[in-house]
Amino acid sequence: MNYFIAALKKYADFSGRARRKEYWMFVLFYTLFAMVAGILDVMIISTAGIYFTPILTLFLLGMIIPTLAISVRRMHDIGKSDAMILIPMVPFIGSIWYLILTVTEGNVGDNQYGPHPKATSF
Repeated sequence: MNYFIAALKKYADFSGRARRKEYWMFVLFYTLFAMVAGILDVMIISTAGIYFTPILTLFLLGMIIPTLAISVRRMHDIGKSDAMILIPMVPFIGSIWYLILTVTEGNVGDNQYGPHPKATSF
C-alpha cells in the first residue's frame, strides 16, 4: 500500500524512475480499488435502477494522471522514452511488448532519467 500512496503523492511527476515493485504494487492496488468501486456500483444499480457507474467512473478519471506518470517513470527505469507508453496501442503485439517492458529489470546505476531507484526505495 505504501507504493500506491507514494505514486499518488507523485501525482503528476513524469520525471525520475519507478522500479518494478513500485509499478506492480500500484497496478495491484489500482485493480483492487477498481474492483471494489465496480462492486459498489453494481450494488447501487441493483437497488436504485441506475444505469451509470458513478463510483468507478470517478475513480478511473481520477487515476488517469497517476497511472500515466508511474508508467512513464517505469519506462524511464529501463532506459526507454516517454513515448513507449503508447506501445499498447499497436494491436495485439503492442500489449505483449509493453508487458515485457514492465517486467524487465531496470538499468543498474544511474541513467539519463535519474538515479537508481533502489538506492532511495522504501
